Amino acid sequence: MPREIALLDALVPTLLLAFLASIVLHMVLDRVLGRCGVYRHVWHPALFRLGIFVCIFGVCGLLALR
Repeated sequence: MPREIALLDALVPTLLLAFLASIVLHMVLDRVLGRCGVYRHVWHPALFRLGIFVCIFGVCGLLALR
């Protein structure tokens, strides 16, 4: 996989696109977990949200390098 993708004549890093995709996935998952009431059972919701985002970004980054 190339390290940069040409987007409107500008070279964009592949991880930037993975970052944007992980933001969208995190927003959807955060809304679902919030409606299910998962955050009431978590000790520190903000830290839990950050951990979920890091995991999602890591998976998207590894899939982008594949």
